[in-house]
Amino acid sequence: MGAGPAVGIDLGTTYSCLGVCQHGKVEIIANDQGNRTTPSYVAFTDTERLVGDPAKSQAALNPQNTIFDAKRLIGRMIEDPMVQLDMRHWPFQVVSDTGKLKVQVSFKGKEKAFYPEEISAIVLTKMKQTAEAYLGCSITQAVITVPAYFNDSQRRATIDSGTIAGLHVLKILNEPTAAAIAYGLEANHKGEGKRNILIFDLGGGTFDVSILRVDDGIFEVKATAGDTHLGGEDFDNRLVDHLVREFRRKHKEDLSQDKKAMQRLRTACERAKRTLSSSTAATISIDSLYKGVDFYTTVTRARFEDLCSDLFQATLKPLGKALRDADMNKDQIHDIVLVGGSTRIPKVQTLLQEFFSGRELSKNINPDEAVAYGAAVQAAILTGNRSQGLQNVLLLDVTPLSLGIDTVGGVMATVIKRNSPIPTQETMEFTTAEDDQETVVFEVYEGERRMSKNNHLLGTFILSGLPLALRGEPIIQVSFSIDSNNILTVSARDTDTGNTSQLTITDTRGRLDREEVERMVWEAEEHRAQDEAQQEKIAAMNSLESCSLHLKRAVEGGQALDVRAKKRVLELCEEATSWLEGNQLAEKEAYEQRRRELEEAWDSVFSDLSQGRGREGEARGEEDGAEAAVAQHGEEVG
Repeated sequence: MGAGPAVGIDLGTTYSCLGVCQHGKVEIIANDQGNRTTPSYVAFTDTERLVGDPAKSQAALNPQNTIFDAKRLIGRMIEDPMVQLDMRHWPFQVVSDTGKLKVQVSFKGKEKAFYPEEISAIVLTKMKQTAEAYLGCSITQAVITVPAYFNDSQRRATIDSGTIAGLHVLKILNEPTAAAIAYGLEANHKGEGKRNILIFDLGGGTFDVSILRVDDGIFEVKATAGDTHLGGEDFDNRLVDHLVREFRRKHKEDLSQDKKAMQRLRTACERAKRTLSSSTAATISIDSLYKGVDFYTTVTRARFEDLCSDLFQATLKPLGKALRDADMNKDQIHDIVLVGGSTRIPKVQTLLQEFFSGRELSKNINPDEAVAYGAAVQAAILTGNRSQGLQNVLLLDVTPLSLGIDTVGGVMATVIKRNSPIPTQETMEFTTAEDDQETVVFEVYEGERRMSKNNHLLGTFILSGLPLALRGEPIIQVSFSIDSNNILTVSARDTDTGNTSQLTITDTRGRLDREEVERMVWEAEEHRAQDEAQQEKIAAMNSLESCSLHLKRAVEGGQALDVRAKKRVLELCEEATSWLEGNQLAEKEAYEQRRRELEEAWDSVFSDLSQGRGREGEARGEEDGAEAAVAQHGEEVG
C-alpha cells in the first residue's frame, strides 16, 4: 500500500473528525459506522479494545474501563485543580505514576495503566485507519488541531500522541484558526475581500475565541483567548448533578456512588441537552436506574439555562479580552462564526448576539466539521498541494500565552507577550543577584499573572561558568524562540565568557521522555496486531455460526436425505452451536477447525448416501444445494 496524502484531524474532547484535501476539494471522511464524527472514547474489555462508536455504546455496561475526556488530561499533572474537579464525574480511575498522570483500567483480566497520550494515540490510530480504508493507501502525515489556549506541555503531549499513533505531525494547528480557514475560503469564493472574523469555538471540553483578519488568502490571527476547561461536558455535569439531587429528594437514595447508574444518567443528560437545543423541554426516562427504581423526569430549557448560567456567562469574558488584545471594537468585526457542537445551545447564541448588539451570527459552516476541514487544507498546503484556490493561502498565527523568566522576589519578567505573531524570537538581558555568583538558574514560566508562582512552570535550566564579579555586573542574554507549532526553545548566553546553555522546553514534571514514547510506539504496533487478530477471530467465529445455520437450513429442506442422515447433520449443527456458546474465548484456529469438521461431516453424509442407496443424481442435486449454501455463506461473511 503506497503512501497517501496528508490528512487533517480534529482531535476533540468528545468527538473527533477527519478530512483530506485532494484536487482542491476537502472531503470529510466517514468512519466504518458511516458517521462523519467519531466519539473520542476507548474501552477495554476482557477480550478486546474498542474505539469510537462501539466504545461509547457499551459505556453504561463497562463504565470503569471506558475512557473519555483524554483531552482534558493530556499535558496536565494529577494535582491540577481542573483534573481534581473532573475526577468527581469520571467513572474511570485516574492515578499518579511517579508524578505523571495515568488512567487505570482492567484489560483482558489484568490491571493496566495508560498515559493520556496513549489514549489519544488510540483515537488517532482509529482516525488513521479510517483514512486508510477510505483512500486505499497508507497514511503517515497529519495536521492535528488543538485549542488555541493549549499551553506548551499540552501541545507537546499532543505531538507525542501523534508519534505513538505512527503519524508524522506536520503541524499543531489552533482549532479556531482551522475553522477560520474553512470559513475564509468560502468568503473568498464569494469575493467578500478583507474581513475581520471572530471565531467563537465552544466544543465538548474547551472554549476558544480568536479574531482573524482574512485578506486575499492571508489568514492573520490578531488575538486569541479562551478556557481549556469549558464546554459541553461541563453543561452535562451540571445536569447530572441536578438530577442526582432530584433522585435523592424523590427516592431518598444516593446513586452517585454507582458508576453504572451514573454513566446511564450521563448518557441520558447528554441526549436531553441536545434535545433542548431544538425543544423547550426534554423527557428523561431510565428504567431501573438504581436499586430497581425507575426514574422519570422532565427538564425544561429554562431550568437547563439556569443550571448553566454562570458557565454561559463565562464565555463573554474571553470575548472582551480578545477584542482588547486585537485593538478592535465590536463594530469592526465583520463576521461572528460559530464552531463546535455546544454553539447549538440557544442561550449561548442569544448571549453572543446580545454582546454584539443584536448582530446576526454566521452559521453557514458545519460547526462539527469546520476544524477538520481547515486542518485538511493546511495539511495539503504543507505537503505541496497548491491547487487552484489554495495557492494564495498563507497562515499567520500567534502565541496564546505570555512567556517569561522568574526573577528576584518571584516576579515574572515577560520576554514574549501573548498574541505575539509566530514564529518569533525575543531576547532580554538579565544579571546576577549575588556577588561572585558562578551559576544562574533560569525558571521558565507561561501565563498572565504577575507573580511567577501563579503561572505554569515549563522548565528549568542552568547557566554555569560565570566569572567572579559583583552582583549586577555580568550581562546574560536570554533568548526565547517559538516555532510555527508554538513550541518554545530558550537559551542563555554570558556576554563576557561566551558560555551558553539551552533548553528545549519539555516540562519534565509531566512530559513523556523519548524512551517512553518509543516504548508506546512499539506497544501501539503490538496492539494493532492484536486488534487485527481479534477481528480475524471474530470473523472465524461468525463463519462457523453462519456455516452451521446454513447447513441446518439446507438439510431441513433436503428431500433426498433419509431420516438418519438428517438427524446426524442436525446433531452436528447443534453440537457446533452449543460449542460456540461455551467457547467465546477460543482461538481462531479452533473455530476454523470446527467449521472444517462440520463441512467434512456434511460431505461424508452425501458420500454415504450416494454409495449406499445408489441415488447419485439426487444426492448430487442435494450436494449442489449444500455447496450453494456454503458459497452463499462465504459471500455473506466476506
